[in-house]
Amino acid sequence: MKQFQVCGIGNALVDIDFEVSLATLERLNIAKGVMTLIDESTHHKLLVELDGIKHLKACGGSAANTLFTLQQLGAKTFYSCKVGDDDAGSFFYRDLLAHGIHTNLHEGERDGVTGKCIVLVTPDADRTMNTFLGATATFSKVQLSEHAIKNSEYLYIEGYLVAQPTGCEAAIAAREIAQHHQVKTALSLSDPNMVTYFKNGLLDIIGNKVDILFCNEQEALLFTGTDKLSDAREKLKDHACSFVITMGGEGALVFNGHEFLNLPAYKVNVVDTVGAGDVFAGAFLYGITHGYSYYGAGDLASVAASKVVSKFGPRLNQVEMKEVSELFLKRPVSA
Repeated sequence: MKQFQVCGIGNALVDIDFEVSLATLERLNIAKGVMTLIDESTHHKLLVELDGIKHLKACGGSAANTLFTLQQLGAKTFYSCKVGDDDAGSFFYRDLLAHGIHTNLHEGERDGVTGKCIVLVTPDADRTMNTFLGATATFSKVQLSEHAIKNSEYLYIEGYLVAQPTGCEAAIAAREIAQHHQVKTALSLSDPNMVTYFKNGLLDIIGNKVDILFCNEQEALLFTGTDKLSDAREKLKDHACSFVITMGGEGALVFNGHEFLNLPAYKVNVVDTVGAGDVFAGAFLYGITHGYSYYGAGDLASVAASKVVSKFGPRLNQVEMKEVSELFLKRPVSA
């Protein structure tokens, strides 16, 4: 039996979520619904512009949100990441430990400023992210733990790593380590901008194939260069043994390696879509590593994602995760 169900690698960021109007996005000239990388100066200017607006601060980043979900459901996880030598970095490290997530952060010295992600949530529940990577911009192979990877059932790679040369190299190296030790691999495409501007890097990370690919419908179409989901899903078979395409209120499409499974959405009042894909991936990976069928894992993931979009913020707390488990047990699940 492996020490960890999932070892994740990704950008360690402190998330700062703001509720804003569409007019605010227009005034700030910010592209809606995608992740945009910004420099430290722009980061400071945005925070000044947003001063006084209701917000929520949390230890985050895409892979971290996925691992927190796994850990809350009862999985054992490891997270390789990089933070700065500052209060935010210490906050991030303590939060990982408090939730039982093992990490590389205790090894070596920290330097620089911890990355931040300014998340702007509009009334339509869409999320727009402006990310200052800070120290995680230099995440590299140095931060990888071969011991953690080879002692995990799955390696989970956050697609955002593709945007930085050292991060992309680290993701490729991690996938090669995993495959050398017969560890299964999972990748999230993460964001339409990652697919639009860094598709070749994502293909390099994927290599021959990953075991599980996570994406939403827009990312699937962009990645495959198609305009129909029916075509995209066939082309994704070239890159992944199995995959999940999330479709918001339309549910999700799961390919289990043999057949396609349609998962209905769990209807809720959507408040904030931040973290929905991350939580979905975490719950799905929990299911797959704990004996669930692909449909069962997807059903659990749908319930978890529906819970997180019905509140403000990218993650669930332990009480809310318990509610997810109770809701899931009440839902009829097909094979």
